[in-house]
Amino acid sequence: MIENNRKKALGKGLEQLFSNEVINFNNFEEKIVDEGKSTGSIEEIPLSEIRSNPYQPRVNFDDKKLEELANSIKEKGIIQPIIVKKSIKGYELVAGERRTRAARLAGLKTIPAIIKDFNDTEMMEIALIENIERENLNPIEEAKAYDNILKINNITQEELAHKFSKSRSYITNMLGLLNLPEVTIKLVENKELSMGHARALSKLEDENKINELALRIVREDLSVRDTEKLINLENIPKKHNISRKEFDIRYSIYENLAREKLGVKVKINNKKIEIPYKDDDELTRILEDLNISIEGE
Repeated sequence: MIENNRKKALGKGLEQLFSNEVINFNNFEEKIVDEGKSTGSIEEIPLSEIRSNPYQPRVNFDDKKLEELANSIKEKGIIQPIIVKKSIKGYELVAGERRTRAARLAGLKTIPAIIKDFNDTEMMEIALIENIERENLNPIEEAKAYDNILKINNITQEELAHKFSKSRSYITNMLGLLNLPEVTIKLVENKELSMGHARALSKLEDENKINELALRIVREDLSVRDTEKLINLENIPKKHNISRKEFDIRYSIYENLAREKLGVKVKINNKKIEIPYKDDDELTRILEDLNISIEGE
């Protein structure tokens, strides 16, 4: 009953968006806007009361494009209302980050909006899909968004790939970028390195060598093909690729041993160990099992 009520509250467009099938964002906003118009639920809300979607994957925005959109808004106004969620203090932005930023640049005080109820996972998926289909995220932003959805939804890479109409190898390659050293990640975020460059570098083992090559790529303006030739020519060590079966078995053994020791279901994934606990008492017990104590307690 609760789930049925939630689907009714979300509306037909959102019910389709958050099904287990492939996400289709093309008509999502149009359906929400049409519903808002038919029910008269489009409101003018103060821009000062709107904060960004906490799961917004985009970190960098093109100032020139925002200025162009702001000029268009000054001339024509806001054509499409944004979508927000009511929060304790004002509103959280769900869709329409660029319009909201441009509206502020244009000097507007209010903006037309449709208020909908969303949970954290839905807000995360909407923000990612909007950016993937309408604005190019840099590879690191996209990889972090996929990683967050995997963790919060507790789904497999295969399920994630299907949901976003990507191949499994595409998702794997994207997530691999998050293991690059910080210097190289910054170059990718600043669009000084392409996805192809980043993918080639992510297969290497030595972080210092990765950074050295990354800076050389930028300095000498090397193509992806030139980079791959250089890696092979200098015989730079690559990461040891174990089979998926071997990987699953090994990590499963580690997880089972940790569960036996700590009494909770431990998850090992993407170079992280996740240890859940239900309350402070259980946290204290787990820390004691790990021989961790705070001085003075």
